[in-house]
Amino acid sequence: MKLVILDRDGTVNEDSNDYIKSPDEWTPLPGALEAIARLNHAGWHVVIASNQSGLGRGLFDVSTLNAMHAKMHRLLADVGGRVDAVFYCPHAPEAGCHCRKPEPGLLEQIGERYGIDLKGVPMVGDTINDVLVAAAAGCEPHLVLTGKGAAYSECELPDIFPNQTCVHTDLTAFADFLIAREATPA
Repeated sequence: MKLVILDRDGTVNEDSNDYIKSPDEWTPLPGALEAIARLNHAGWHVVIASNQSGLGRGLFDVSTLNAMHAKMHRLLADVGGRVDAVFYCPHAPEAGCHCRKPEPGLLEQIGERYGIDLKGVPMVGDTINDVLVAAAAGCEPHLVLTGKGAAYSECELPDIFPNQTCVHTDLTAFADFLIAREATPA
C-alpha cells in the first residue's frame, strides 16, 4: 500500500495562532488540494495526523471539527482528490497524552488501522514536531515551508531536525518530489 501522512494546519490549510475554530476559518493553502488529488491519482492513499488542541481548550467541539473536515472533503472532491482518514489528538498540551505530536500515538493508530509498518512511509508537516514524530515512527520526514515552516525558508534547519529531513516549498513541491521519485527507475 502506498501511504502518505500529512499534517493539517499549515500544511494543507492556512494556520492561525488563534487556532482554526470553524469551517469558515478553514481555508486551503494554494495548490494543496490539487497536490493531494495528484498524489491520489498516482496511487497514494492520503491520511491526516493532526494535533487539535482547540478541542481540549474548549475553543470548538467535535461537531465543529467534523464540519471543518466535511468542508475539506467536499473541496477535495471538487478537484478529484480525497483524504482516506483523519486522525487527530483532541488533548491540550498539558494533558500529557501519548497521541499529541511529537508523541507517536497518532502514527501508531494509523499503522494499526492500515495493518502496516510505517517504516519509510512519507510524512509531511510544517513543524519540528511533525518531523520529529515522523522520524521517531520510522517514517520518512518531510518539512514544508508553509505555515510555521515558513520560519525556515531563509536559513538552514537547526540541528534538532533529523538529518534525513527533506524540505519542500509547499505541498505541491512535495507531491512533485514523491511522484517524480516513484517514476525514476531504481
